[in-house]
Amino acid sequence: MIATMALPPPDPEFVLRGTAAPVHTLHFSCRSQEPEFPILFSGSANGLVQIWNLKTHRVDKTLDGHGGKSVYWVETIRGRDELLSQGRDQKICLWDLAEGRSMVTDSVSMDSVGFCRCSLLKMAQDRWLIAMPADDPDEVQVLELPSKTSVCTLKPEAGAKLGMPMCLKLWQPGFGACPFLMAGYEDGSVILWNLSMGKMLSRLACHQEPVMSLDFDSEKAKGVSGSSEKVLSVWSLDEQQNLKVHKTHELINSGISDVTIRQDRKILATAGWDYRIRIFGWKKMKPLAVLDFHTATVHCVSFSDHSRPSERLLAAGSKDHRISIWSLYNQT
Repeated sequence: MIATMALPPPDPEFVLRGTAAPVHTLHFSCRSQEPEFPILFSGSANGLVQIWNLKTHRVDKTLDGHGGKSVYWVETIRGRDELLSQGRDQKICLWDLAEGRSMVTDSVSMDSVGFCRCSLLKMAQDRWLIAMPADDPDEVQVLELPSKTSVCTLKPEAGAKLGMPMCLKLWQPGFGACPFLMAGYEDGSVILWNLSMGKMLSRLACHQEPVMSLDFDSEKAKGVSGSSEKVLSVWSLDEQQNLKVHKTHELINSGISDVTIRQDRKILATAGWDYRIRIFGWKKMKPLAVLDFHTATVHCVSFSDHSRPSERLLAAGSKDHRISIWSLYNQT
């Protein structure tokens, strides 16, 4: 009798080449047009943002607004008519992309020299919050957009010794509810901040090393974080707003650059220093697949938000200058 074997991991659906530099950030936009036509934004170490047409697998447009300094966060607002990009030139640019335009219409200066990506949260029609590293290395600043007015500056207590914020995730328990921020720090802590009070509500020591990436599922009140260690930490938020370690998952190789939970909250993906993308079931952290394609560190992973599940994709960007595109729905 032949033993049944697990399905081999899939190959990429296709590969995007042409960034000519390590890829540091990815963001899909699917839903602004009918019929839905997914496009992918990438930000690279050469300072360019590229807009990829996923039908032709080619770059439709290249945006050059960061003076050749690495772009490490991009996010669309107002459908795909406007884009925010954050670069190592200590600047966040707002791009007007409507009707074929590609111009910077506004920008925000930052004094931070770290690699902490911004986080964006839609609060109302035409009103967003953006969290970013502040001028003081251990602080986080939250602004309202498009007005750029300051909402709060989140300062750790004296003697907290958190180090710099490394990753940020704005969220709210329900639309219109009071917003919160999850922040991962250099000392390995994850902290829950209340923005309306500007106050730290809970601090959890998740890692021995700096928290490189985190994501949070506000429906299940559960989050996940990765660091340079061989462990993924899963933590939860109780009704008293205390963070608690839920479980830890040991990895074969150390180093997680990015972690993201798919919008349907069924699976999550990690970007590994070991050149691999790993897929887990979000409910129990069951390992589902190891996607082995890249030849250098994977820096970022992003799921598309297409309304048809079968059309949804996973993109991964690597130091090897390539973006791999995967379809996981037949597997998961």
